[in-house]
Amino acid sequence: MTGTASGTAKAGSPLRIGNASGFYGDRFDAMREMLTGGDLDVLTGDYLAELTMLILARDRLRNPDAGYARTFLRQLEECLGLAHERGVKIVSNAGGLNPAGLADAVRKLAAGLGLPVRVAHVEGDDLTAAHPGALAAHAYLGGFGIAACLREGADVVVTGRVTDAALVTGPAAARFGWTPDNIDELAGAVVAGHVLECGTQATGGNYSFFRDGDVRHPGFPLAEIHADGSSVITKHPGTGGFVDTGTVTAQLLYETGGARYAGPDVTARLDTVRLTRDGTDRVRIDGVRGEAPPPVLKVGLNRLGGFRNEVVFVLTGLDIEAKAELVRAQMGEALAKSPPAEVRWDLVRTDRPDAGTEETASALLRLVVRDADEAKVGRALSGAAIELALASYPGFHVLAPPGKGSPYGVFEAAYVPQDAVGHTAVLHDGRRVPVPPPSDTAPLTDVPEPPLPEPLPAGPTRRAPLGVVAGARSGDKGGNANVGVWAVGDPAWRWLAHHLTVERFRELIPEAADLPVTRHILPNLRALNFVVEGILGAGVAAQHRFDPQAKALGEWLRSRHLDIPEVLL
Repeated sequence: MTGTASGTAKAGSPLRIGNASGFYGDRFDAMREMLTGGDLDVLTGDYLAELTMLILARDRLRNPDAGYARTFLRQLEECLGLAHERGVKIVSNAGGLNPAGLADAVRKLAAGLGLPVRVAHVEGDDLTAAHPGALAAHAYLGGFGIAACLREGADVVVTGRVTDAALVTGPAAARFGWTPDNIDELAGAVVAGHVLECGTQATGGNYSFFRDGDVRHPGFPLAEIHADGSSVITKHPGTGGFVDTGTVTAQLLYETGGARYAGPDVTARLDTVRLTRDGTDRVRIDGVRGEAPPPVLKVGLNRLGGFRNEVVFVLTGLDIEAKAELVRAQMGEALAKSPPAEVRWDLVRTDRPDAGTEETASALLRLVVRDADEAKVGRALSGAAIELALASYPGFHVLAPPGKGSPYGVFEAAYVPQDAVGHTAVLHDGRRVPVPPPSDTAPLTDVPEPPLPEPLPAGPTRRAPLGVVAGARSGDKGGNANVGVWAVGDPAWRWLAHHLTVERFRELIPEAADLPVTRHILPNLRALNFVVEGILGAGVAAQHRFDPQAKALGEWLRSRHLDIPEVLL
C-alpha cells in the first residue's frame, strides 16, 4: 500500500484528505463513494462524539473486547482492498475506547483478505482509572501520534479520543514535515479539519440556505492541504450537494466559541480565517494564524446520571390548557407518593382552531421524570399514567405507554496538564513511540473585542424573520450550546453586528433569558457566535430539553421576527 501521507508525493502538490464519516451511524456507503469518486491521499472518518463515548463505554461493560465503532470494521470489509489498490491511507478515531482492539481486528481482516496492510494505532487518551465513578474519561489528543504512525509507514491508523481536527493535522504534519513549531501551518490544518469533521455539513447538509443547491444526497467533503497550511475545501466531481463560502462558514461556526479555537497542538485564530471562492464547489481557506496551545488538555468525563422516563399526553380540541392542568394535578397526586428528584412538564401547542385533521387539532403535553432510583421513574410513572386512561380529560390517550426507566448519561469536562498524558504511537511493527507534549504553551484568554463595522444609515424597516438576511448553525458542547450567525453580504453584516446584541438574543430565545450568554465577533466571517451556558443541562445524554443537542436552536433564532431595514429585504 503506497499512499502519499508519509511524504512520497510529488513535491509541491497538495495533500488531498477526504472525510467519510461525521458520526457513528453516518452513511455506510460513504467510504466506498470517497474511494471511487476521485483521487485521494488520505481518507478520514470521525466516529466519536460525547454521546458516542458513553455508548461505547456501556458496550465495553457488557464485553471488555468491545468499545470501538464496529461500523468502521464492516466498511473496511468492503473497502480495504480499494484503499490498498489506490494507495489511500486511512485514518480514523473509530478506536473509541479500545484502539488496540480495533487495530488487531483490522489486522485480522487484512490477513483474511490477503492484503499486506500495515496497521498502527494511537493510545494514551484513556484516563478512566484516574477518575473514579466515570464510565469513561478520555483526554483529547493532538495529531502528532497519527503523524508518527504515518511517517513510519502505516497504511491504516486508528485512534481513541483525539480532537476531530487531529485526523487532518496528523497526516498533514507527516506529509509536510511539520513540527510543533509550525504554528501557523498547523492552525490552517486545524481549520480545514474542523470544516471536514462533520462530513456533509460542509457540502450543504443541515445548511440554512439548503435551497441554493441539490442536497438530496450530498457528497462528502475533501480538503487540498498545502505546505503553508492553506487549503481548498471541495468535493468529488459529480457528487451531490455544493460547497460555497456559506457552507464553509456554517461549519466553521459549528460547536466553536470565541476567536481562539484551542487544541492540543495549536490554538487557531478563527478571526484570521479568509474564505474566497476558488471555482465551482471550491473554497480557499488562507490567512490562518496560530498561537501556542494551552498548557492543559481537555478530558471528557462520561458517567451515569441516573434514570429517566417520559410520557406524552395528547390533548385534542377545546380547553387545551384546562385539560393540561387536570393531568398535571392527577399525576402530581400519584407521583407524590414516591416523588422523583426531577419532574418537568412541557406543553407544546401544535393544535390549530377548527382543524381539518385530528392530528392538527391536538397539542402534546410531555412529562419527564428523573431520579437516581430506577423504581421512582419506572412503574411509579407508568402505573400512574395508564391508570388515568378512563378517569381523566375527554379524549385521553398517549403517544406510547411509558415503560421502564432508562439510564441517562452526564458529560463533564475536566483538564489535566499536557505532560500528564502518555500520548503514544504504537507502530505497525509493535514499536512504541512516545509523543512529547508541546514545549511552548500559553493559557487561553479571550481576544479584545474587535471594532464593529459602520452601522447602516437610518431608514424604514419591515417586520421579517432574521433568516431572510442571516444564516445560522448551532450545536452542543457539554451542557452549553453555541449559535453561530452569519450575515448574507456586507450591508447585512453592518446591521447584524449592531442589532443582534446579547440582550436581543435573550429576547428572541427566551430559554436563554436567565442564562449566561457570551457574544463573540468574527468580522472576517461576517459572523457572531453566541455561547449559551447551561441550556443543555448535563449534556446531550441527559436529554434535558426538546432538542437535546441544540441542533435546531439556530433555525429557531432565524425564524424570529425583527424590524429589519427595508434595504436588506
